[in-house]
Formats: sequence, C-alpha cells, structure tokens
Amino acid sequence: MKLPAVAIAAAFACGIAIGLWPPIARQATSHALLLIGFAVPCGLILAAIFFSTRNDLRIAAAISMSSWVALGVLAAWIGQQPLPADHITKLAGTTHLDLHQPLRWHGQLRDEPQRLPWGTGLEVELSGVEYRNALVPARGGLRLVFAPHPNDPPLPTLHAGDEIVTLCQAKRPQMFRDEGAFDRRAYLATQNVDLLATLRAPELIQRTARARANPGVLLARVRHRLRDTLDSLFPTRPQVASVLRAMLLGDRSFVDRQESTNFQKTGVFHVLVIAGLHVGALAAFLFWFGRKLRLTPGWTILFTLTVLAAYVAVIEQRPPVLRAAMMAGIVVVGRVFYRRLDVLNSAGVAAFALLVARPLALKDSSFQLTFLAIGCIAGLALPWLERTVQPFVKALRGWRDVTRDAAHPPLAVQFRIDLRTAARWISSHVAAGLVTPTENAFVGGMGVTFRLWELLVLTMILQIGMLPLMARNFHRVTLAAPLVNLFAVPLTGVVVPFGFLTLGTALLLPTLGKVFAVPLGWLTLLLLRVVQWFAHFPRLSYRIPGPPVWLIMTFFVLALLLCVALRFAYPWQRHATRSLGGGLAVCALIIAIFPFAPRWSPGKLELSVLDVGQGDSLLLVSPHGRAMLIDGGGSFGGFSEQEDHNGIDPGEDAVSPYLWSRGFQQLDFVVLTHAHQDHLGGLLAILENFRVRELWLGREVSLPKLARLEQLARSRGTVVKHELRGHTFDWDRAEGQFLWPDTLSSDAASAARNDDSLVLRLHYGERTLLLPGDAEKDAEREILAENDAAAMRADILKVGHHGSKNSTMPDFLTAVNPSVAIISAGEDNAYGHPSPELLERLNTAQARVLRTDLQGAVHLLTDGEHIEISCYVECNPLADQPLRQAQAPDFPEKTQKQ
Repeated sequence: MKLPAVAIAAAFACGIAIGLWPPIARQATSHALLLIGFAVPCGLILAAIFFSTRNDLRIAAAISMSSWVALGVLAAWIGQQPLPADHITKLAGTTHLDLHQPLRWHGQLRDEPQRLPWGTGLEVELSGVEYRNALVPARGGLRLVFAPHPNDPPLPTLHAGDEIVTLCQAKRPQMFRDEGAFDRRAYLATQNVDLLATLRAPELIQRTARARANPGVLLARVRHRLRDTLDSLFPTRPQVASVLRAMLLGDRSFVDRQESTNFQKTGVFHVLVIAGLHVGALAAFLFWFGRKLRLTPGWTILFTLTVLAAYVAVIEQRPPVLRAAMMAGIVVVGRVFYRRLDVLNSAGVAAFALLVARPLALKDSSFQLTFLAIGCIAGLALPWLERTVQPFVKALRGWRDVTRDAAHPPLAVQFRIDLRTAARWISSHVAAGLVTPTENAFVGGMGVTFRLWELLVLTMILQIGMLPLMARNFHRVTLAAPLVNLFAVPLTGVVVPFGFLTLGTALLLPTLGKVFAVPLGWLTLLLLRVVQWFAHFPRLSYRIPGPPVWLIMTFFVLALLLCVALRFAYPWQRHATRSLGGGLAVCALIIAIFPFAPRWSPGKLELSVLDVGQGDSLLLVSPHGRAMLIDGGGSFGGFSEQEDHNGIDPGEDAVSPYLWSRGFQQLDFVVLTHAHQDHLGGLLAILENFRVRELWLGREVSLPKLARLEQLARSRGTVVKHELRGHTFDWDRAEGQFLWPDTLSSDAASAARNDDSLVLRLHYGERTLLLPGDAEKDAEREILAENDAAAMRADILKVGHHGSKNSTMPDFLTAVNPSVAIISAGEDNAYGHPSPELLERLNTAQARVLRTDLQGAVHLLTDGEHIEISCYVECNPLADQPLRQAQAPDFPEKTQKQ
C-alpha cells in the first residue's frame, strides 16, 4: 500500500463519523455498548494477525481496516462521555447553582490580562464558586471583561497563574436557537470558555495568592511581552499592529469587523488565522537559516523543531497551529532519513494523531478545511503540476549544459534547446559584457513566471476543492481569491519570518527593532491595500445558501476518483482525468450559482419568529413563496452600547444563516418597524447578503445608522418606501394592512421611539396575524380608538416590545383575543422581559405563550383554516394541545398539527 497512513486515518475517521451519527451517538453513554465497542476492534485485530500469518494478506488488510473503523466508533463514544458532575455547565441552571445573581467566583488566571479595544480581558480557570454560604467546587472557564468608565480606577496588578476571587454575574455564552445559526456556545467551549461575565468595578476582583513559577506562567508572560513589544513598534499605525498581532501571535481582537470582512471577501482570511501558511513559512525560514549558519543536517532539524515547538507554546496550543506544526515537523523529521515524504501520507499521520487525541475534532470545520486543503494540494494540484509545469521548471536547471538533456523527457529537451537558441539570439543583440547577465535575467524571469503559474494553479484548485465546505459553512463565493492570493501568499511568506525577526530584534535591541519595523510596516500596509482594493468590487464576492448534501457528496466522490486517476499511469488515465475534471467543474459551477428554489409550503402562509437574542426578526412567506423579513435583530448584549462595537451581529450570525438554510437568496420585502438598534442592527448584513426588492420604513428618524441603511439599500438597487396607517397590500391572497403609525411628519424625528413602530395586520383565509413591533400602551390606545373590535381580533399575536409590562395592555389584549402569543426576547436579558405582569395578563386571556428565549425559533403555518406550530426547541406542553375555541362566533375550532 503506497499510502498506509491515509488509509488508516480515513478508516479511523469513518468510524468516528459513524459513532457521531445521532442514532448511534445516543447509545454512547451505555457502559455495555462501550465494552462491546472495546471488544470488537480487539477481536478484529486478532483476526487480522491470524490471517496475515497464513499469508491471506487481502483478507487481513480488509479486517485490519475494519478494526480501525471499529476503533473510530469507540473513540467517538469515549469522546462523547458526559462532563464531570462538578463542571460549571452541569451545575449551571440546577438547584446546585443559580446564575441569575452575582456570585463570588474562585479561580486562577490562565494568561496575562489582555488589552482589548474596549477594556481588559481575563481568562480564569475556575476552581469554585460561593453559593448559599458554601464554597461549591467547580471546573470550567470564565472569560471576564472589564470595560472601564472614564473615572474608574485601574485594575489591580494581576499576572498569569495568580489565584483570584471576583464578584460578578456570569452567564452562559449567548447562542441563537435557529436552524443554520452559528453555535457560539460550542465554539467558545472548544477554547475552554464556558461562562462570560462583565466586571463592574476594579474593587470586585482581588488576588488571593501570587503565581508560582512554572513553564505555563513563563510562557504567558513571554506572550504578553511580545504583544506589548509589537504595539510599541507601531504606536501611530494601529491598523498595521492589529493585522500583525493576528498574523504573528494569533490575536485578532484588534482587527475591526470591516477589515476582517475585506479579507473574507477576497478569499485570503487564512492570512489572519495562524495555520499552515504561517507555520510553513516560519519552518522554511528556520530551515534556511540553519543551513546559512552552516549547521549539520541533524542540528538544523533540531534547531527548526525546537523553535517551532517554542512558537506553538508561546502563541497557545490552538488546534490549527498544532495541526500545521505537526505537519511541518513530520516533513522536517523526514530529512533525518534523507527521504522526501509523500505529503498525503504525512497528512494522514497528522490527522490520525490529532483524532486519537481528540476524536470530536472531526466535527470542527477548521479541522475539515485544513485537511481538505492538504488533500487538494497533494492529491490534485501537485500531481497535475508534476505532469505539466514541473518538467519545464526542472529543465531550467543547468540549461546551458547539453549533456544533461538526456535526463529530461522529450518536451523538456525541446524546451532546453529553444532556451539555448533564444540565448544565442540575445547574445547577438547585446553588448558582450551584458550577454551572461541578460541570459540569466531572461531564464530567471521564465522561472518566476512558472512559479507564479504554479501558485495560480494551486490557489485555483484550492478554491474549487474547498468550495463545497466554504459554501456550507461560510456561504461565500470569492471569485477574486486566486488573483488576490498571488499577492497575499508571497507577501505572507515574507511578512511572517521577517515579523518574527523584527520582534526578536526588538526584544534584544529595541532601536534596531524599530529600524526593522519600518519595512515590515510597509509590507503589511501593501497587503492591506491589495486586500482593500479588491474588496471594493462587490461582484467579486457574493453569498449563497449551503449546497444540498447529495451535491457535496457527488463533488467529493468525483474529487477522490480524480486523485486516484492522477496518481496512476494507466492507458485510460488521460480520458478518465478529463471526464472526472469536467464533472468536478460542473459540480463546482452548480454549487457557485445555486440554481435551487427555496423551501416553502405552497398554499400556506408562514410566520417564523426567529431567536435573535434581545431583539426582533420575523420571516413571513406568502402562499406563493414570496418572502418578507420584518426587522433583523441587532442587540448583542456586549460590553459597550456603541453601534460600531465588534460584537455579535444577529443579522450575520442568526438571520442570514436561517434564510440560507431554507435556500433563500432574495427577499421581496424587508420591513423595519422602527430605528432602535435591536431591530435595525442586523438589517445591514441582510441587505449585503441578499437581493432585496423593497425596503419598507415607518417614520423617518435622523440617525446615522438609519441613514447608512437607506444609503446601502439605494446603492444596491432596493426601492425604499415609507408606510403608515391605512396602507394596504394584497400578498398572494393574504391581505395586509398597516394600523400604525398615524402620520409621517415632513421633518425627521431626532430619536426613534417604540410608539413609532409599524403595526401590521395580516389576514389569510379565516386566520389573522397581528405584528405590533415595539408599540406600547399609547400607540395601542390610539389603534383601539381608530379600529372597531372586529378588526382587531387576531389568532396569532407577536407580543409587543419583547413582553414589556408597558405593552399588550389589558384593553388591547381583550380586543385582539389571540389564541397564540409569541414573545421575542433574549435569554436572561437585562430588562427582565417578558415581565411577570405581562405573562399574568396572557394567562388570564388563556393565550398559549411561546417564547424565543425558551423555545428558540417559533414557526407557524396556516392554510387559512388550520394552524401548525413547531419550535426549534420542543414546544412547551401547552403548545402540544389543540388550539382553544375562539370566542368570536365566525371562527371554527382551531387545531394544531404536529
């Protein structure tokens, strides 16, 4: 077997995937099955040994592969074992611990206090928490942030390893319970962060014991010193410092959202994430540097591995860095045996080792993308280049020496002859003293051209090969990526080693370090300008829904067969390569253009109230499939109320992924009820990610964020309209009417108000929906005065203002008389929504209550007579009962379909 490590890693990964399959994963906690899962691979291994001793090698190989699959299933089951009883995620929300109040937390600082754009961050390894006058042992991670006010004193002096006690109210990380939404809670858990908290005052944290000297503490201080040194080298250019922090030290805290988006649009976001490109560039520089120091091969390898290990330790052992360092280490160690290792086999060894250490990494998109990239390079790009370009690159070596021609294939020999002919022509047209330099420049330029062509081919194959996962995970197609990578990859290959050289010099000789920082800053600015220039072309990057599973599987099967065809020189190889390459290109084209229709229910009106935290976002789909989005969320519950804060964007992280999960690329209408951040903030991402035909607004407000929204809409060809009371529309047999606001003033208001909200009533068949935005009691009173009781009745009420006590007042609720009331509020929000008074009013009205903070996204479908209800989390018990008989005599009995 030419690629044994690849086969073993693939079989082991298949076993893990089987073990993670939900019907099988649910059995992972069964001790009996764990024993069986241990016994089966042991039996298979013994069987493989038995057949190998009898020289039945094919049977032995098949059984051996089966044993690796069985071991993978066992590894997946072991990896899914429950957390210990004292882990904070087990304690939170139980009678053992209530997170709805400030508590005194005990722990140890994992790292030095980290400077952030909005304050200071502290990573705490928890040891216990004081609860009900007792110290409860607790494990887990707490991320603590202090955002100081102007008159606040500084934090006490703290260092990595210090034992601390802090008083704060900690919460589980915010997550959006919508189909397709990014699971931030699971993402932070991979970083060992289980709780988030804000430190309200420096006096609420104190050190109880100083750190003991150990390697971890020393590495943390070195890491802190490197960050401070980097900042000191670029005091007047924070943008350069922020990008270098990300590229060299893995800290993206200071890279602003727009800069990060530019790197994503141009397909070079990998430059900001320390992984294979950065580690490979550093390893190549170290190996080259060792050779320049005239070290022996053994000492060169030892020097390279030692510095790489120190680098990984200093920037923290994050999975992408570990994967890249392991790959580089395997390649470097291969030099000890004077062997050129197969890249695929080396990747197989690295993948197997990482999966043994952490089987659940198989689910991590970063893991998948890393090894997919290696597979594209080693399985597709390199074999193709070896058959096409590489013979000509090798032919450039010693091109003047005729005696070497016989060592090359015929086409390369002809190429060498043509080179010498061109050289003779050059020598006859230049001065005698310039003949050799001119010839060398000509051949050198040809070599650079070949290298650029190789890089272009590599980036194009990478973009095509990674397209399915990029579309599934990030919903973006970047047409400019191959071209931008032609600039970004060589620049990164220079910036990374030169950046570390500058950092090291600045630590030892600060003055000389500042001299080195000048060209380093220029190179980084050049990289930024290239990325920014290409990012300004909107048609070079666009968003798409994730491709269907069958298309992804077809793509990868074709890619795997193409890898096999490129590696074997059979007579049919050329025809197979062309056919498989054509099929792969067709699949890639289908993924990129996404010609599939969105999923909707013909003949039914749909309302989906999405979980966007403390905000509103509603999707309405007409009986003929036209889509209307009302509000986009936008309140992320961060550390600052500034609208430009780099916090969570529900429009990007919740609403857009949900729409993509349904296959939507276009929205017919986007409606903004009023210009508060928790309704408006996410709509900027919506307008950027989707084609929007019309934007409907209520009263005009003189706010910069609303002006940006309108400007963006008009720049993208979206028609902007203002709606008010009395406006109606016919929407595929669903009749819509705006009940509020009353009038539109000619002058824009200076501030948005809840009572300026657009209030929409939608009637379809015998069923009615009422969507009042954040309208409060004054607006409700006016609406009641302008409409008779029959016009106000509705089966479904989206409760106003997230369940505030000042909305959905008794008179309004009596007039509407809803069967189902849906509250959109954030989990454990700071406003106490929904209020107990409001819940009591709904209970008195016998309305069924569904809440996004408990049930996640709430979906309703009606054919005009019956109503179907489903929730992201299981609907509460009341929602499983038939809808009650409405009091209005003209309504038939309402039933629910599950």
